[in-house]
Amino acid sequence: MPPARRILIVDDDTIITHLISTMLQKKGYNIVGVVAKGEEAVVKAAELNPDLVIMDVNLSGKMDGMDAAHYIFQLFHYPIIFITGISDEEQLDRVTCSQPYGIIFKPFTAIEISTSVNLALYNHSNRKKSPMDFPLGDTRKMMDAHEAVLLFDKRGRIIFLNTFGSWFVDIPGNEALMRHWREVLMLINDQTGEELKDPVAEAATQMAGVIYDANTAMVTTTSKRRKVSVSVRPIMDDHDRFLAVLMSIKEKTTKTYM
Repeated sequence: MPPARRILIVDDDTIITHLISTMLQKKGYNIVGVVAKGEEAVVKAAELNPDLVIMDVNLSGKMDGMDAAHYIFQLFHYPIIFITGISDEEQLDRVTCSQPYGIIFKPFTAIEISTSVNLALYNHSNRKKSPMDFPLGDTRKMMDAHEAVLLFDKRGRIIFLNTFGSWFVDIPGNEALMRHWREVLMLINDQTGEELKDPVAEAATQMAGVIYDANTAMVTTTSKRRKVSVSVRPIMDDHDRFLAVLMSIKEKTTKTYM
């Protein structure tokens, strides 16, 4: 018997999340997580590796459901179903830009939920996939990597960081999300102590990669200082439009020879 399909629910209404969870569990689905904020959903999706994400359009927090869904699908290629009570055409046009596999309008029934989930999973399984669908590479390897991986929006706010990244910059992931990256860490010249030019802004505006290798150090908000190499580059979506800026930080270790 195949394992139960894994569902992540993103909604800030506890009544709705309980209702959807109950409906889907009765149909044999595994609810692997429930989160209330869009910015948390992007990280949780990478952590939990769901088969499907059910996302409310209007969420509390600094990232709404449409932006969160766009990042989740473009970065990790998890299919999305939207839950919404809106009927405004302009809003619905923005919803479709996130490429959902379905939209369920409130109020809804158990059969509407289960049918939409079944169709989304079936259609996604039949969709041709290519390496271009995964701009960060294998999601599991990226989450387990021993290097800090951070993603920023065009304003330089942190929209994602992997597990090692949270430890490396010495701040809980949920406290770092949607803060400007320079509020969380600082890149400096290791010899002069001078702060380096903003590589995130440069990558976002110039659409080009930036590398800091020699004489580079990172300083955290807790004053921890590490010698590092830093690679920064823009990431594009499947329509070749700007999606995010990727920063990879590796610590340099001093080798000793006998």
